[in-house]
Amino acid sequence: MLRNKIMAPITKHYDYLVIGGGSGGVASARRAASYGAKTLLIEGKAMGGTCVNVGCVPKKVMWYASDLATRVQQANEYGLFQDLDLSKKNLTFNWPQFKEKRDAYVHRLNGIYERNLTKEGVEYVYGWASFNKDGNVEVSSTDGKDTSVYSADKILIATGGKPIHPENIPGYEFGTDSDGFFRLEKQPKNVVVVGAGYIGVELTGVFHGLGSNAHLVIRGDTVLRKFDESIQHTITDHYVKEGINVHKHSQVQKVERDDKTGKLTVFLDHDGEIIEDVDTLIWTVGRKSLLGLGTENIGLKLNERGQVIVDEYQRTNVPEVYSLGDVVGNVELTPVAIAAGRKLSNRLFGPEQYKDQKMDYTNVPSVVFSHPEAGSIGLSEAAAIAKYGKENIKVYNSSFTAMYYAMLEHKSPTRYKIVCEGPNEKVVGLHIVGDSSAEILQGFGVAVKMGATKQDFDNCVAIHPTSAEEIVTMT
Repeated sequence: MLRNKIMAPITKHYDYLVIGGGSGGVASARRAASYGAKTLLIEGKAMGGTCVNVGCVPKKVMWYASDLATRVQQANEYGLFQDLDLSKKNLTFNWPQFKEKRDAYVHRLNGIYERNLTKEGVEYVYGWASFNKDGNVEVSSTDGKDTSVYSADKILIATGGKPIHPENIPGYEFGTDSDGFFRLEKQPKNVVVVGAGYIGVELTGVFHGLGSNAHLVIRGDTVLRKFDESIQHTITDHYVKEGINVHKHSQVQKVERDDKTGKLTVFLDHDGEIIEDVDTLIWTVGRKSLLGLGTENIGLKLNERGQVIVDEYQRTNVPEVYSLGDVVGNVELTPVAIAAGRKLSNRLFGPEQYKDQKMDYTNVPSVVFSHPEAGSIGLSEAAAIAKYGKENIKVYNSSFTAMYYAMLEHKSPTRYKIVCEGPNEKVVGLHIVGDSSAEILQGFGVAVKMGATKQDFDNCVAIHPTSAEEIVTMT
């Protein structure tokens, strides 16, 4: 128990205090309360965290708009609306109107989160939390006028992360980040996105699909370098083919802004390249833990990246202080934080059967909402060879054009890869690119998690005609 030294009045004592109202924190708080734990959740901004407010949810809404814009342009070739010219030159998108609808949807979700907490018996307060020297949690109200102090038997730090800004680059402040993307009031005609990770790839795809002239600046030869090479090359090549300006082997040297027009000029280090007349520059060069909680007052250990160090049971070095989600690192995905939060509360407050429950961070499926989508679970081909040896790995590949594009002049690629290990050909990696990859991967993710072999895949009768049938018919 974190005991107070009678140096500050305690407003209230709880069984469980959760700092951070994101997906992981909310899931853990609700699960704890369901077992009867007296629970308090503290959130500084809006309930739902990054995912609901400036991440997965509004991003996917924007992806839908961008994807639909592409589908509409294909309608003429399917014999539809042929009295209308639906080519890209006539594409229009009402960004301000759509932003208003999107923001209203997010606001509704904030309310749903609050009501679910109340329904489960979780108390919550809005304010900024920090540990004081007594080991208790001080909360300053969002207006800064009031401060309350809370104590608890157990405390969870689930504060998430925030975008990194490259402060070493002159003029970096003229750009914004992925949070700022959702604040844009109008669509930029000419936009530069910096970063080869999934956030940069997704935002670039959204802009391009909605008609902006999009530039993507990457340090290497491909995007999505943490994924299998099949995904890296397929998405990179298709983005280039579709007309996205991908600046390879490039880094931003400096950024200048014209005070009269507000336009930006972005200087790259590759062949003296300059991108002019830029309306918006977006940095997607990584994320870091969101702390600033006075963790030094309780002696909390962090790693060299400023992330909270935890063991396999989400325990920090401080007794009865736990942490999970993006503030810890590991697998930074919303469903992972939710699962980890629920399992932690099961173990701390649930019945005896959960006393050893912990999150399994292996074989976690993840997708990229690029154009087309990409999905992955397990080891890449390179990682599998490094782990098991090349002689113990067999790889199945398939590249084809989905039937949808048979009627269309412009095609979008589909590429699937199955990575198998050992004489039984256990599937240790599945990597897919193509339409509906996110939906396809969810089901196959279950199979991989259960330890399926290539023969198990083959034993499943194909659903025809689909793209996914290729995964169970590869030879």
